[in-house]
Amino acid sequence: MRNVMQRGVLYGLLAGAMWGMVFLVPRLLGDFSPVLLSAGRYVMYGIVSSLALLPTARSVMARLTRGDFFALVRFALVGNLLYYVLLGFAVHEVGVAATSLIIGVLPVSVTLIGHGDHGSVPLSRLAWPLLMVLAGIACINADVFSVGSGPHASVLSRCIGMACAMGALACWTWYAVQNARYLRRTAHFSGNEWAMLWGAVTGLLGLLLWLFVLLLPAGWVQQALPPARWQVFWLVNLLLAIGASWLGNALWNAASRRLPLTLAGQLLVFETLFALLYAFIYDHRWPRPLEIAAIVLLVAGVSWSVWRHAEPTPAPAV
Repeated sequence: MRNVMQRGVLYGLLAGAMWGMVFLVPRLLGDFSPVLLSAGRYVMYGIVSSLALLPTARSVMARLTRGDFFALVRFALVGNLLYYVLLGFAVHEVGVAATSLIIGVLPVSVTLIGHGDHGSVPLSRLAWPLLMVLAGIACINADVFSVGSGPHASVLSRCIGMACAMGALACWTWYAVQNARYLRRTAHFSGNEWAMLWGAVTGLLGLLLWLFVLLLPAGWVQQALPPARWQVFWLVNLLLAIGASWLGNALWNAASRRLPLTLAGQLLVFETLFALLYAFIYDHRWPRPLEIAAIVLLVAGVSWSVWRHAEPTPAPAV
C-alpha cells in the first residue's frame, strides 16, 4: 500500500512538472499574441488528441449525444481557450510568479464553488486556511504593485494583469466544477475517452480561432515575425501539447487512481511550485521577500484547507 501511494505522489509530482511549463511559454514566446498562443497550443493539442482517439473513434462517436457535444464546446471555450488567453495576458503584464500564485489557489476555489455538491466540511472550519490564502494573495499583489513586471510597467497594466490572472482562475474553477458535475451525470464515457473528446473539440475551436485571426487586418492581433520565430512557436506548442496536455493529464490520472482525493488535491500545489521554479531559473534570480511570503502562505493555506476535508466532521450536539 505504501509503495502504491509513493508511486501516486511521484506521478502527481511529475504531472506538476509538466503543467508548470504552461506558465513559462508566454515568456518564451513573448513576441506572440496571447490569442495566437492559445489557438496554436490547442490546435496542436487537438491533433494529438484526435490521433489518440482514432483507434476507438467509431465506438466513441456512436455514444456522443448532442448534449455531450455542446457541453464539450462550453468546457473547451472556457476551460481551455479563454483560460489560456487570460493566462497569457497575465504573464505578459505581471509575470509568471504572480500569475502562477493566483491560479495556485485553484484547490480552494473549487472547494468553495463546489461546496454544496458533496459532504464538505462547514465553511467555518476553513476560516483560517482561507485567511492564509487571502494573505498570500495580498502579498503577491503588494509585490506586483511595488516592483512591477518591468521598468515601464504602468499601474493600469499591472491591474489588467492581475485581473486576467483572477479571470483565468475563475475560468478553470468553473470548468473543474461543471465538468465534474457533468461526468457524474454521464456514465457512457470513461475519463480517458472524455479527455480525448475534449482535446479534439478544443483543437477544432482553436483552428476556428486561428482562421478568425487570419481574416482580421494584418497587425491587429499579431505583428510580423521572421519565419524562424514561427518555427519555434509551433515546436514549443507541439511540446506543450504532448508534455503538458497529454502526458501531464495521463500522469495526473495515474496519480488520482492511487491516492485519496484529499491527498491528490494537495498535489496540485506542485504545478505552482514548478512554475515558480522555472520562472526564477529563467529570470536568473531568487524570489523576493514578498514572493517568499506569498509562496509560504498560499501553499500552507491550500494544504491546510485540503487536510481539513480529510478530518472527520464533528457530530452535531444533541
